[in-house]
Amino acid sequence: MAIPLYEKIYQHILHEIKSGVLKEGDRIPTELELADRFHVSRITTKKSLEILAKDGLIERHRGRGSYVSSNLPELYSLAVTEDMVDMENPTSDDWRLIAVILPDFSESYGTKLLRAIERQCSKLRIRMILKLTHDLREEEEIAIRTLVNMGIDGLIVYPIHGEHYNGELLKLVLNEFPLVLLDRYLKGINACSVCTNNKKAAQELTDYLLDKHHKHIAFVSTPPENTSTIEERIHGYTDALLHRGIGIDQQYFITNLSATLPNQLNKDSNIMEDREIISHFIMRNPQITAFVVGEYLLAIHLRQVLIKLGLLTKYEIVCFDSPDDLFEEPLFSFIRQNEEEMGINAVNLMQMQWDRTTVPKKTLVDHSFVKRMDR
Repeated sequence: MAIPLYEKIYQHILHEIKSGVLKEGDRIPTELELADRFHVSRITTKKSLEILAKDGLIERHRGRGSYVSSNLPELYSLAVTEDMVDMENPTSDDWRLIAVILPDFSESYGTKLLRAIERQCSKLRIRMILKLTHDLREEEEIAIRTLVNMGIDGLIVYPIHGEHYNGELLKLVLNEFPLVLLDRYLKGINACSVCTNNKKAAQELTDYLLDKHHKHIAFVSTPPENTSTIEERIHGYTDALLHRGIGIDQQYFITNLSATLPNQLNKDSNIMEDREIISHFIMRNPQITAFVVGEYLLAIHLRQVLIKLGLLTKYEIVCFDSPDDLFEEPLFSFIRQNEEEMGINAVNLMQMQWDRTTVPKKTLVDHSFVKRMDR
């Protein structure tokens, strides 16, 4: 199992104390100095110094720094692991450890992303821990705290739906902890992220429907508040309409659906409620002939409602993502997000943070448009 970096730094300083390189009263490098020297985050070096102080090896004085303790414990009882002494020249079998936190994943989106992350981690000698939060803020916060305390070297997070400021994520950013956000970014938090150009993708979906002479097009999604992915898809949809001189009708939005969110406990009840909302919407707006849908499972719910109403042939549905099927034509024309490239980019961006190279704050990954053959 990978040894946490905070433990390696602890062992390095312990070795210097036991070997006499650092003597009683000598100043210990600051958290920032250690972070720069060993190419780690301040959270990592802070944890190392805290454990050194707890074991009586150093004394920490606010505003003055840390010093080798004047009353050292019996050092022979504190073992030094020799293969962790030379932090600046790691051995060839030295692996990093990261955690990947997701709300959930499915065949339509997430599975290929995870596989790509795992493959790239193996290629770069990184071990990976996976944690699902089921789209719950408390679960996400607990997972972040627990994993960081375990001594992971970095974190890849797909933030929960609707969360603008997660306090634990903000702490990581302020402490310069290696962090990559997946699929979305958080406004106001200067964190590294990798995602699809959702605005451009939604424009392409809407333009496709407009080119097929649909003039009354609705937008369907879960709530967009504080979720950059959905907000940008709405912007792409509205920009495409405005570019064609078509006004925005707020009645053409269904953005209060919830059954596809991972944290829903009573799925059957929520599915029925969502389908009732969609059914009433269709009955109130008979002029609509097409839908841009924010995700595949919502498109499936919409399709089932149309089948039940006997109206499927009247409407066209386009969406984001779809399961791969080698033998069947996709049910909808859709945007295929490049999950493989997104996963590879996320791990590479993590490595760049460890290497202390310049890291872009927002990396956009190209997508493709898969058009369903007209029947």
